[in-house]
Amino acid sequence: MDTSSIVILDFGSQYTQLIARRIREQNVFSVVLPCTAKLKEIASYKPLGIILSGGPSSVYDSDAPPADPGVLQLGKPVLGICYGLQFITHHLGGKVRSAEKREYGHAQVSVVDAATPLFSGLPASLQVWMSHGDEALDLPPGFHLTAKTSNAVAGIANPEKKIWAVQFHPEVHHTPLGTELLRNFLFNICNAKPDWTPEHFIQSTVSAIRDKVGDDHAICALSGGVDSSVAAVLVHRAIGDRLTCVFVDNGVLRKNEFFKVQENLRGKLGLNLVAVDASGRFLSKLAGITDPETKRKIIGNEFIAVFDDEAHRIAQQTGGVDWLVQGTLYPDVIESSSVKGPSQTIKSHHNVGGLPETMKLKLIEPLRDLFKDEVRRIGRDLGMPDDILQRQPFPGPGLAVRILGEITPERVALLQEADDIVVTEIKAAGLYQQIWQSFAVLLPVKSVGVMGDQRTYAYTCAIRAVHSEDGMTADWVPLPYDVLKKISSRIVNEIRGINRVVYDITSKPPGTIEWE
Repeated sequence: MDTSSIVILDFGSQYTQLIARRIREQNVFSVVLPCTAKLKEIASYKPLGIILSGGPSSVYDSDAPPADPGVLQLGKPVLGICYGLQFITHHLGGKVRSAEKREYGHAQVSVVDAATPLFSGLPASLQVWMSHGDEALDLPPGFHLTAKTSNAVAGIANPEKKIWAVQFHPEVHHTPLGTELLRNFLFNICNAKPDWTPEHFIQSTVSAIRDKVGDDHAICALSGGVDSSVAAVLVHRAIGDRLTCVFVDNGVLRKNEFFKVQENLRGKLGLNLVAVDASGRFLSKLAGITDPETKRKIIGNEFIAVFDDEAHRIAQQTGGVDWLVQGTLYPDVIESSSVKGPSQTIKSHHNVGGLPETMKLKLIEPLRDLFKDEVRRIGRDLGMPDDILQRQPFPGPGLAVRILGEITPERVALLQEADDIVVTEIKAAGLYQQIWQSFAVLLPVKSVGVMGDQRTYAYTCAIRAVHSEDGMTADWVPLPYDVLKKISSRIVNEIRGINRVVYDITSKPPGTIEWE
């Protein structure tokens, strides 16, 4: 790593990824490690500073996160946040106790040491977001109070040891001046440089891929989405046509998507693309299947089989394939079972699982250090079209998880038309890029209707639109009535087979974004 870096140790906070994002927004590279990381691993990133995240534990619990207190002796500037403050206090000779008055939510903090560089340029009173049940009672030797609330210690510092800590969360939007505080830590205390830029990333990544791959050949499974497309363009820039991209029609793509993706990736971006129409193969396997998880497994397994067939065919043509390109993102890495700290494992490293062992390909994951918004910025600097970069997330099993019940060619065709109307009208209303996901769902429910004085008995279509930052939680979008009216009118008038439209107003939790 030849840029400035900040190491964030994860003690289980729900905001750990947000800390990393806030650092990245200042064009400073950040990496999240479990709090159990060895000192040697932490030092390997040559950090300019270390941030200790919050977390749900108490430092005096028997199962408190087993971090090495030696991290406080590395001589690097340290910023403790929430639990991080309590960890510092506890391990350096102070005392932490269960607070008599717990603080959750908005709070006012008074800065009592305006000279501390962490609060440089900030007002004497700050609105912040608190989330703690413990508090620092006695400060460690050499530390002094820098900020307080009416109830508790809110900030401490020991400049000689290069350690600062705050009890509140500067990374959340509910702390309006939190970004300024983090900037003070980065630039006033750590002397970081804002050199984590798209241009720098592209140049260094292309060079690293070129050196790693040499004269070998690589393949990439393309979905047409943001992540795999940007990864493919980066690798193509490094090794040219020695990268072969494979795009598979699994029979449950959106309307005309098989042709649109080819036009974008082969026509506009010049990628060496192999398009495989395996729709019949997938649909025959899905015939008669109604269980959602079984559908997913069938589609996943069949994709692996198709991709394996193509990989062997490409290897015969090129003399061998050595590398597999994947669009793995940083949240995949943080949430995977390979990065274990006190945070709950949310999902396994989904891009790697299930590949045939016979392929024995080495991985190229050029985006594994990036968040989704950073991937889009990289894509723009690569000159990629907005209709790829601004595409809403689309599930791997495609429309299969939006067709409840059996998957048939007729039902796929119905949903493709309905989904196309939803997306078209939301784009026409200028709302597409403001919404995380918006789509149609075909329900296995038929109801009586009337059209042109004739009785109909047809399917019901549900419309789903949600706001989200990462897909982990979501709120339903109150689409304007005129947009809903236009969507409903077009679907029932233009699609023979659907005569009723409903709108899903369930948030996540308790519902999921997809229906299956």
